[in-house]
Amino acid sequence: MTWMPNAAPSTWRIDHRSWQCEINNVTAIDPEIAGQLAADLPREDFVRILRTFEADLGRLATELEQAAGSGQLDLYRRAAHSLAGAAAAVGARRLEAVSRIAMDPRRTEDPRGMATQIRQEAAAALQELAALADNPPGPG
Repeated sequence: MTWMPNAAPSTWRIDHRSWQCEINNVTAIDPEIAGQLAADLPREDFVRILRTFEADLGRLATELEQAAGSGQLDLYRRAAHSLAGAAAAVGARRLEAVSRIAMDPRRTEDPRGMATQIRQEAAAALQELAALADNPPGPG
């Protein structure tokens, strides 16, 4: 799979099995994006953004899981869309990728299975975000 973050989801060609293998080779948070955020923002703003994302991520992942479990596909896709955008903003590439798959109505993956993957990626992103927020890069 070639990662094209600016490409429209309709241009992605992802084989679910190979995508899973490929996606395990990257960190949950893109260090370049996190580093750029840290460089561009005052330290307290960087930490505040990370903490806000942590709270939003947990809420959105729960909404997505509930919608998937109850078969509410419109709510499921809206939650996935929100997660993809939030994940992109902080460089959570794996979470963004699985969320974009979940939000695409043309995809045939089971929403419950995708919700499980999204929860796992959300947990990985949260763990790395918490570490970044506790020890942000740059002058303190």
